[in-house]
Amino acid sequence: MKLIASVFFATTCLATALDAPKFDRNGAGEITVAAPEGAHVRYTIDGSAPGAKSGPYLAPIRLATGRKVQAVSVSADRKTVSEPAVLEVAPAPDAKPLPSTLVPCTQDRDFPTYDWAIRHAQVTELTAKKKASLVFIGDSITQMFGGEPHDRGQPGKAVWEKFYGARNATNLGFGYDYVENTLWRLQHGELDGAAAKAVVVNIGTNNMGKNSPEEIFEGVKAVLGEVRRSQPAAKVLLLGIYPRGAKPDATREKVAKTNVLLATLDGKDGVIFQDVTAKLLEPDGSISKEMMGDFLHPTAKGYEVIADAIEPTLKKLLGE
Repeated sequence: MKLIASVFFATTCLATALDAPKFDRNGAGEITVAAPEGAHVRYTIDGSAPGAKSGPYLAPIRLATGRKVQAVSVSADRKTVSEPAVLEVAPAPDAKPLPSTLVPCTQDRDFPTYDWAIRHAQVTELTAKKKASLVFIGDSITQMFGGEPHDRGQPGKAVWEKFYGARNATNLGFGYDYVENTLWRLQHGELDGAAAKAVVVNIGTNNMGKNSPEEIFEGVKAVLGEVRRSQPAAKVLLLGIYPRGAKPDATREKVAKTNVLLATLDGKDGVIFQDVTAKLLEPDGSISKEMMGDFLHPTAKGYEVIADAIEPTLKKLLGE
């Protein structure tokens, strides 16, 4: 019986094992990755080991400055993962090194709270269908504000409906997005179907742990460039990165330094910069749980404060 059980176990493991994905490159240097039938590809370009929650491969990868691409095949239920395949990409001649904020890539760090690839497809379709005139772009702070699809908790939902429900607005906020993930989304059509009069951008807080203020600034500039490419007639309200942490600390100082850089974009290429930091803080510089329950994501009260603060600017940008 033990021998039979061992043979059955080994046969089952072989039957469920997945082949590693295969790389291919065309003459333009674009990298395609193919998984075996019934599986999909997850990949990384930051040196970390790929897994079931790594970024999904959704389009050819471009890496002019060179990087190591690691990819795995993953079953539809995400329970089976292949051994990784590795491709070393040499930089193009005379290519300058780029910070991670300027190298677009996908992510899925918040799964199973929501599925990044599914949300990308849904909001792309919704924005085009509505010909959205007001678009919010950001990370989980934006995603949790409100708007369809309702694929995670939204403490700001009532505030969103109050301020934007009648304004043909869409929400392109994605939990745990780095700047480079937002850059990928915009380069792959998420905003293209809109008819935006105003676009609100608030991105960069998730990069605080791995990038310098200058690198975050360059990434945000690239995001604004994609907004301009996609919606040349739109005005952009660039929000300063919100304060985080219960009390002032090194991270809060880094946020402030980044906002100083972002403020230099005010008045350029249709961009208006607004920093609502002071309205989110107590007199002693602390953040209350009533404003941000986890000292990062606004509560309903926090979203109300933000919406009130930016409302006069939005009215001007929308021509109301």
